[in-house]
Amino acid sequence: MARLGIGLMWLLHWLPLPLQGLVGSLLGRLLLVVNKERRRITRTNLRLCFPALNEAAQKALLRRHFAVFAQSALERGILWWASAARIRRLVRLEGMEHLDALRGTPVILLAPHFVGLDMGWSRLCLERDMVTMYARVKSPAFNRRVRAGRRRFGRQRLVSRQEGLRQVIAELRAGVPFYYLPDMDYGARDAVFAPFFGVQAATLTAVARLAKLSGAKVLPVVTHRAARGYVTNIGAPWQNFPSGDTEADAARMNGEIERAIVAADAAQYLWSHKRFKTRPPGEKAVY
Repeated sequence: MARLGIGLMWLLHWLPLPLQGLVGSLLGRLLLVVNKERRRITRTNLRLCFPALNEAAQKALLRRHFAVFAQSALERGILWWASAARIRRLVRLEGMEHLDALRGTPVILLAPHFVGLDMGWSRLCLERDMVTMYARVKSPAFNRRVRAGRRRFGRQRLVSRQEGLRQVIAELRAGVPFYYLPDMDYGARDAVFAPFFGVQAATLTAVARLAKLSGAKVLPVVTHRAARGYVTNIGAPWQNFPSGDTEADAARMNGEIERAIVAADAAQYLWSHKRFKTRPPGEKAVY
């Protein structure tokens, strides 16, 4: 099945983006119907995070999320096989001056789980050698394809979560930017509970710890799907971070991500992830 999916992505990558987007939108409608588990998770997250929205508005956001998720998934084929010139045209890069100003110094590029985050990675790979962490997927064929796609341009370092952060710290200290995706629920280990849209969420403390250990500046990087491609925006470095207060730093990160979600397109965040799987002691499971 994985090989069939990869073959479909290879065929689709030859199409112009509007046609790929149409196919992705149709696939999103199909997934919304057949993937009941992810639909339930997404609906729960939207209910928790946007309680002010009525049911109709939440359903519209749900449908929009499945559409853009499927579109971005199929459009990864462009990153895996298209030319560098096409990727440059497809993904507009904004705020590069913030990264240029810190060249050669430790930098953490904090990339929340928007559906276009792989587009942002590949576009930045055309400008910089970087390091990132990845989680292995179940399919060996898909895992190989993802790794090869992320290493197409430049000298990119991929570190598995099982390897830990030691190599990442060494790369940071050598001035290699770290493209980091820390906004998922990996359990209570190395995490504290901090509010995310008003709901307590297990939040990794690694961003603050890495910044302290390496002296790195933290720059937010948000990639969203626009009308005619994608936009990757690099923000200014966070000031007074880390503060020395672990819980305050975790809350600040979640707050910055919240604002990015609202400012860009709320549907493009990865709501199908069990962001609130780990609960504070005494709280009932939400999924």
